[in-house]
Amino acid sequence: MRGAKVLVTGAASGIGRATALAAAAAGAEVVLTDINAEGLDETVGSIGAAGGVVLLARALDITDYDAVTVFATDVHAEFGSLDTVMNIAGTSTWGTVENLEHRHWRKMVEVNLMGPIHVIENFVPPMVRAGRGGALVNVSSAAGLLALPWHAAYSAGKYGIRGVSEVLRFDLERHGISVHLVVPGAVNTPLVQSFDLVGVDKDDPRVRRLAGAFTKHAVEPEHVASQILRGVERNRFLVYTSFDIRFGYWWSRKFAFPYEFVIRRVGERFNRLLVSQRS
Repeated sequence: MRGAKVLVTGAASGIGRATALAAAAAGAEVVLTDINAEGLDETVGSIGAAGGVVLLARALDITDYDAVTVFATDVHAEFGSLDTVMNIAGTSTWGTVENLEHRHWRKMVEVNLMGPIHVIENFVPPMVRAGRGGALVNVSSAAGLLALPWHAAYSAGKYGIRGVSEVLRFDLERHGISVHLVVPGAVNTPLVQSFDLVGVDKDDPRVRRLAGAFTKHAVEPEHVASQILRGVERNRFLVYTSFDIRFGYWWSRKFAFPYEFVIRRVGERFNRLLVSQRS
């Protein structure tokens, strides 16, 4: 990271903020963006207070291709091509197909897939032309590896960015640009508390117990940030942030039948909750 020019999206909170702080502390000169202007200013202030360098920070919506393009043009005009691009911004909506509306599907794809693609389109080709190599980091999810119940819309974006990353891993290798796919499980960020759960009362005690079972395994965003930097340093394609996801993905590939059995049982448990809330 030392001396590298590093872009971090989603830098206003959670994993994005923690990664921006960690990269700056490691000596990177960071370029930051997030849709949340107030949170972004707080991140910039924290980095400055710690003696870090923020080259440029701008609040924007990564789903707005024109805004990302203008941002990239300004960054390249002032600082040249970057060394590392980190697509961390994301959002989450869960629900069954009969409850999800078109707007939910569209939002998951626009934020979690098209947003990173907008960033890749604008920032990676200049890295290729510069010929200095570099790194591309895309944050997917455990829902980009495993068939988690009620995650169809969310997985649409997260499986999508996984596919983009797997192809770019090989396409960019000849240019010396490494690609890293981060697959977090539960992370203790505002997203854990604020995700949309369509068609279910989040205040139902049973829902709260399920959410509690999920969040009790949550790791801190600072841990995720350290794993991301370590993954880049060690040139790991899949960057796990917790053992349960690493084991779950290995198990799903090695033992397909028991994996499918467990996923069906988990899905049935979720669906019983849905039925009981309707009655």
